Amino acid sequence: MRKITAGPIMVFLGLLILALVPGVGIVNLLFNRLPLGDFRGIVLFFASIFLVYAFAILLYRIFLHYMPIKEGYIEEGSPEEFNYHVYVLFYLILFYPLIRNYFIPTPLMRILYLALGTKLGSNTYSAGVILDPPLTEAGTNTIIGHDAVLFSHAIESRRLSHARIKIGNNVTIGAKSIIMAGVTIEDGAIVAAGAVVKKSTHIGPGELWGGNPAKRLRTQQKFDTSSI
Repeated sequence: MRKITAGPIMVFLGLLILALVPGVGIVNLLFNRLPLGDFRGIVLFFASIFLVYAFAILLYRIFLHYMPIKEGYIEEGSPEEFNYHVYVLFYLILFYPLIRNYFIPTPLMRILYLALGTKLGSNTYSAGVILDPPLTEAGTNTIIGHDAVLFSHAIESRRLSHARIKIGNNVTIGAKSIIMAGVTIEDGAIVAAGAVVKKSTHIGPGELWGGNPAKRLRTQQKFDTSSI
């Protein structure tokens, strides 16, 4: 694992301050004079948290728009590594606690993942953890099961690389399964609960995969992709 240097930390802290100042300031302007009674402190606290996160997500998306996370190997000391470390700080400090708290309902998690850059088709929901939203996409009518983990990065000693995860339509990813970088899962496929799908695996239409490491168990012979 590579050390995060002072540069990305300073950039992240600067962006965090840019989110804190308007978030807290707007709350003070809008709510400070309201007769909130005994609930005043609670209302101000949660309103501040909401607005700070809203501004943080906005700044995060602007940062990624101009400095996107690229696929492939990331050279040490490169601009791509700098961008990645700023992205990691956003995710670990601000977003990961939201994703792992188990209090946010799954429909709201869909909104959060979309805000963080995940491409999700209609009626697609995740009850699992998507660790690299900008490099993860899923089609329509797809479900990611409880405590499943998807990550598009690969850290092997000091080697760091990224590869997009692509998931089709009508796909079921079982609870507690692991989907690694570069995996493609085509329409109608099923990943069994607890399966570990290795890097760059290609799962075909209608296939059922399971095990550790995951292997093809069977194919739905009558699966028709034209109906999707």
